Amino acid sequence: MTVHRKKLIEVSLPLKAINAASAREKSIRHGHPSTLHLWWARRPLAACRAVLFAQLVDDPSGWPEEFPTEEAQARERKRLHGIIEEMAPWKATHDERIIGKARYEIARSLARGFGQSPPDENDADAVLTYLHKYAPSVCDPFCGGGSIPLEAQRLGLRAHGSDLNPVAVVVAKATCEIPPKFSGRQPVHPDVDRTGGWRGASGLAEDIRRYGQWMRDEAETRIGHLYPKIRVTEAMTDGRDDLRPYSGKDLTVIAWLWARTVASPDPMMRGAHVPLVRSFVLSSKKGRRAWVEPVHEGAGRYRFTVRVGSGTPPSGTVARRGGRCLLTGAPMPFTHIRAEGKAGRMRARLMAVVAEGRRQRLYLDPTEEMEAVARSAEPEGKLSESISHWPGRTNVVEYGLTTWGDLFTDRQLVALTTFSDLVGEAREKVLADALAAGMDSRAPRLADGGTGAQAYADAVATYLGLALDRSIDRGSTICSWDSSPKMEALRNTFARQAIPMVWDYAEGNPFSGSSGNWAKNIDWVQKAIPSGAHARAAVIQQDAAGETPLLYRAVVATDPPYYDNIGYADLSDFFYVWQRRTLRDVWPGLYRRVLVPKDEELVATPYRHGGKEAAEQFFMEGMGQALRNMHHSGADGFPVTLYYAFKQAEVAEEGLTSAGWATFLQGLFDAGYVIDGTWPVRTELPNRPISLGANALASSVVLVCRKRPDDASAITRREFVASLRDMRFRIHMSL
Repeated sequence: MTVHRKKLIEVSLPLKAINAASAREKSIRHGHPSTLHLWWARRPLAACRAVLFAQLVDDPSGWPEEFPTEEAQARERKRLHGIIEEMAPWKATHDERIIGKARYEIARSLARGFGQSPPDENDADAVLTYLHKYAPSVCDPFCGGGSIPLEAQRLGLRAHGSDLNPVAVVVAKATCEIPPKFSGRQPVHPDVDRTGGWRGASGLAEDIRRYGQWMRDEAETRIGHLYPKIRVTEAMTDGRDDLRPYSGKDLTVIAWLWARTVASPDPMMRGAHVPLVRSFVLSSKKGRRAWVEPVHEGAGRYRFTVRVGSGTPPSGTVARRGGRCLLTGAPMPFTHIRAEGKAGRMRARLMAVVAEGRRQRLYLDPTEEMEAVARSAEPEGKLSESISHWPGRTNVVEYGLTTWGDLFTDRQLVALTTFSDLVGEAREKVLADALAAGMDSRAPRLADGGTGAQAYADAVATYLGLALDRSIDRGSTICSWDSSPKMEALRNTFARQAIPMVWDYAEGNPFSGSSGNWAKNIDWVQKAIPSGAHARAAVIQQDAAGETPLLYRAVVATDPPYYDNIGYADLSDFFYVWQRRTLRDVWPGLYRRVLVPKDEELVATPYRHGGKEAAEQFFMEGMGQALRNMHHSGADGFPVTLYYAFKQAEVAEEGLTSAGWATFLQGLFDAGYVIDGTWPVRTELPNRPISLGANALASSVVLVCRKRPDDASAITRREFVASLRDMRFRIHMSL
């Protein structure tokens, strides 16, 4: 009979240290995998790393022959806690000494269970070899952006991940699977000095930087005329002390700020278009305040001018309850605005131009020339795929923006399609240079498991495609201008987990030095590629409710969908339509469909399933099957860990109460699991956008589960409800 020793996570965790490291990690910028590509509700790497370690390392109480007293067990537990506290901070991920200690403890627990001697603690290679040979793989069947598989790799374990969503699969492949394939490889770009060593995936990252720069230069040659500089004339400096030093100079434009317009409902205006503006404020920085001032010119005409210094900015023309006509003050209800949008009569007008100054933003009046250049862009075609409308999440549809192409200006479409085409051209250049550098010409493509010249070119193209996604996120008409003192920059499209209607939007310049420019996006991507020589990983597209071969005898750690909190498929179509255009030749199996799979997605979406009850039933059945798959195929000797995130509204009342939580617990019970422990982990930023409100994710509970023995005793429903109420109370108090 196999003895299942208790694991550390079933007894004790240093939660304070884990939560502190998780909170700090949210503010990490360059180099963090989250900057590679947006994925909604990522779990912090600190929490994933700590949970995996504690899931695999024995608790001393499981070895009474080695730790016979409670005092001895407490000392050993404190030592293991110290390792977690040391490895939880982000800086520890770059310290092989610290991570090596964690790997050794996992190997030591495994060796103890096998009755073997552990590898030499001071021989890092021997420890990794032992783990690769004897450690079970870790599988995350809802891998999303790949946080859990990445941390399993970091701990020296084989990692498997799967997700139904092809956008998630590509992001997770770029995070976990691709870097180890080309670890230690020199870059192939002909201008690189290859005499030095190239640790981990640093050679791959260097090539991404080099070919990304080529793309930028080539794109500027082709479409740079659509992004002209703005000359500061003497007339512009009248009354503007901030502009006088720049008189006669050409400045690079950071962004063009536009207002959507619709016909005024006031009959006196005879159909004159008036702006829909949430706020006219451009900068709220003390001493450098700036705003747009509408100037009425009579006969239904107006113009915009920029004011700086003292004064009071005018109120916006649209708020939560509707809008008002700028010219007459007549109410403009949303019914009117929606009707105008659906009839295709919504337009846009340039309000202001933001230019690069010396360590400051300069705000200038709009010019007819600037507006004419923007309108001269002629895209070859628009993205015609429809936006799936989840009321409250994709509200743009209610205003006539029904296809993904509708979310971009013509100039944005020209720029993005140009960069998309250049990804393919860059791939061909990488391939030619890889062959010239002597890489295998006959090896298969990356999607078929290859590591030769073709696969390497595919890898570089994949990361260039993800850089394009970063440009798309800051290159739509859902991007507004952040006027706060610390920012003065474009917001990204997904400032929250929705695609809301944005009235006044900012159109950035991909060739500037700020706000989502192409060079900066390449920099974000190449710095986010893990540089360490981590264990190999495999990520596939797979429905967790279907057959999941990667689960066989694997330790399961996963972050499943949260009932109805996030519409992953509906939102990720925004990226998918561009990825399909750009990377279909690189990953043909992932881009067979026109849009992201939705019918199978385990989210309780009422509009998709014909009502709330049907959606709940679908979620319960699908999640139940996924949990049964984990129970049937997962490793027996280790607990399963599952993250469950709660919305703010669910922790604001008495205890934790939601249909999703109850459904999830029922699914665990029906699948044959028993909950062995619960750990509240703070995984959300305290300064998340206020606009998320009650739908904001507040925190996560890590559930530790074991397979329920066949001879397990039963309790009454009353006893179960009392126990559940007590567990809710304890979690609520911990949060």
